[in-house]
Amino acid sequence: MKGLGELERIIMDILWARNTALTAREVGRLIEDRDLAPTTVMTVLDRLSRKGFLERTRDGRAWRYQPAASRDAYVAELMLEALDLTGDRDAALTRFARAVSGTEAEILRKALTELEEQ
Repeated sequence: MKGLGELERIIMDILWARNTALTAREVGRLIEDRDLAPTTVMTVLDRLSRKGFLERTRDGRAWRYQPAASRDAYVAELMLEALDLTGDRDAALTRFARAVSGTEAEILRKALTELEEQ
């Protein structure tokens, strides 16, 4: 999974913030500070769908798009890919653990404990 381009990220942010599938027209209306042609929005949505970021379903003549996974799942995948780029996973994980706040460290401890109990 690769990172998203600027417009792709804007569109994914919109779709992640909604609890419903949206059409290209609806997404276009929600993009602020941009005067985009409807075909541009449709092209980016189609590209995101082909990359596996979005699922789409027919709604009459239009397509409705919704994220294939949550924002959290996407960010976790990016973190794992970044970890894969290191030459020393142990060192990278240790450095990461030292850089998080106390609250974040507690969240990590809790998640690891829950995994161990499964």
